Amino acid sequence: MHQTARTVVIHEHGGPEVLRIEDRPLGDPGPGEVRIRHNACGLNFIDVYQRSGLYPLDLPHALGMEAAGVIEAVGEGVTHLEPGQRAAYAAAPPGAYCEARVMPAAQVCPLPDEIGFDAAAAMMLKGMTVEYLFHRTTPLKRGDTVLFHAAAGGVGLIACQWAKSEGITLIGTAGTDEKCSLAQFNGAAHCINYRTENFAERVAELTGGKGVDVVMDSIGADTFTGSLDCLKPLGMMISFGNASGPVPLIDLGILAKKGSLKITRPTLFTHIADHAVCQAMARRLFGKVEGGEVKIHIDQRFPLEQVADAHRALEARQTTGSTVLEL
Repeated sequence: MHQTARTVVIHEHGGPEVLRIEDRPLGDPGPGEVRIRHNACGLNFIDVYQRSGLYPLDLPHALGMEAAGVIEAVGEGVTHLEPGQRAAYAAAPPGAYCEARVMPAAQVCPLPDEIGFDAAAAMMLKGMTVEYLFHRTTPLKRGDTVLFHAAAGGVGLIACQWAKSEGITLIGTAGTDEKCSLAQFNGAAHCINYRTENFAERVAELTGGKGVDVVMDSIGADTFTGSLDCLKPLGMMISFGNASGPVPLIDLGILAKKGSLKITRPTLFTHIADHAVCQAMARRLFGKVEGGEVKIHIDQRFPLEQVADAHRALEARQTTGSTVLEL
């Protein structure tokens, strides 16, 4: 087979201008692999980190971590997927910004007919991130309170709905009053405009000075120190992203001083490395969407050719909800 697929590739780390579209050869899947033809691809901040070099890649390298489409062929040993089946994934290695690809099958998930390709491409990485934040990182129960930064983003809007569906009080932060309203419409109990209010002081007011059980922070440098001040004694700080830059080095003694706090830096890819765990996480996410507890907001769409514009919009914090690249 001598097919090619349009694929977004970088030959050097840098700004959005380094993104190129190339025709890449597309062969047959080997053992443990599938060939999938995409209908839509998702956009995530990890793509920006990989493009910029914050998370360096061996170059040249294709970009993109999530997509949805139809399985064209399966390799030896693949039993959970078959040709013609609808499927979606968030998975390594990067390379999802493309028309089609051959990739490892273990993290590719059968997609229910009730969920559209666009929604699936927009939610796999973000939705399974929310799944592990709420179910696998630290025990959370009905009545607990969580501070969630970037609550109007793609992960944030899913988290707002997820929290509400499980009786967890979510206090969000966002950068405009409009984004705060969007977060509250989607289930946040409160949302703080961090540009006009001191979020740590406001959290203290909202919790009667007690603080929150857990902070979920994908912003990084700008919010880390203030987030520690929002926690109850024995609270958990979950740092899972670096949108404003890497978290600075800290003296562990600060955690003791602020109330025997706990801190972790998880990634989705550690969780989904196990095939069975990955498939179970996807099924829980699909169940939330099929049951109407979580709706996927696709607020921006770009053709694949405009991938650089999509990256610029994401980095400038001009987006809400999820963004998809259309093929």
